[in-house]
Amino acid sequence: MRIIFAGTPEFAATALNALLQTNHTVVAVYTQPDRKSGRGQKLTPSAVKQVAINHNIPVFQPLNFRSSTEEGIQAQKQLESLNADIMIVAAYGIILPQAILDMPKYGCLNIHASLLPRWRGAAPIQRAIAAQDKETGITIMQMAAGLDTGDMLLKKSCSIESNDSTSTLHDKLSLLGAEAIVETLSSVTHLNELLAQRQIQKDDEVTYASKLTKQEAQIDWNVEATQIVCNINAFNPWPVAFIQLSAENIRVWKGKVSHPKNNNELDNLQVGTILDIDHSGVSILCGKNTVITLTNLQWPGGKPLNSEQILQTQKLAVGQVLI
Repeated sequence: MRIIFAGTPEFAATALNALLQTNHTVVAVYTQPDRKSGRGQKLTPSAVKQVAINHNIPVFQPLNFRSSTEEGIQAQKQLESLNADIMIVAAYGIILPQAILDMPKYGCLNIHASLLPRWRGAAPIQRAIAAQDKETGITIMQMAAGLDTGDMLLKKSCSIESNDSTSTLHDKLSLLGAEAIVETLSSVTHLNELLAQRQIQKDDEVTYASKLTKQEAQIDWNVEATQIVCNINAFNPWPVAFIQLSAENIRVWKGKVSHPKNNNELDNLQVGTILDIDHSGVSILCGKNTVITLTNLQWPGGKPLNSEQILQTQKLAVGQVLI
């Protein structure tokens, strides 16, 4: 089949690389415009664009496809001229109007990083971890005009381990997404079978994965330790959980639930109180007399420190209350 691929980050690049190993022909790649990044703020191509360049695939980077703009009209005409059988979309980040969704022979399929209809939206990996879900996965979906509302063709599940961060789970789902789209397109016959058997999403099972904000990454010590650990994992690698202390933010990269040495002493202490600092990390009182031990912290201008290095800095003290 003649495939148009649309995507931007590494998650999408993994799927594109997998499709390039099949007998299909990727006739063009669509990705977001190059962005400034790094200390030098140099224009940097997306992960998907880099794969396309390495394989001599034409790359298009329109700002939008809206019929109300000249650029959008031209982008629609360009895409239509490619005469594609199907368009595969993965974390593209640009809205596709119905005119685009209808252009390829078999429409547009999306590789979504959750088991729809749970976690529609922009941050499905992060929200699944923060919600303490035990399982997530990949859904191959036929795209519709709404936000991740399309019919489902194929699902593949993946367990969420207690130590999974967004970074580690992202990598697992990237590979699973690549596997799922290759399986979906294994033959025209198989694709037609999946399209014929596609399932409608149940409205009463829908949850939304809203975009992350930096502010919600601030740790609230009133919350139970288990939930705080999940939040830390969900916000790694961005925006990174943090403690606000003396007008500076200390980044929290890792933590684990631990058990207090003396439960009887906790009732009279304020949440956020540092209970202990030793070779295992910094133990802090959380909501409902639960305790978290932070094992990897980063002060402004410095590198992330492990528990041994935190102990050596002597920047925190037992009895100190973190807000």
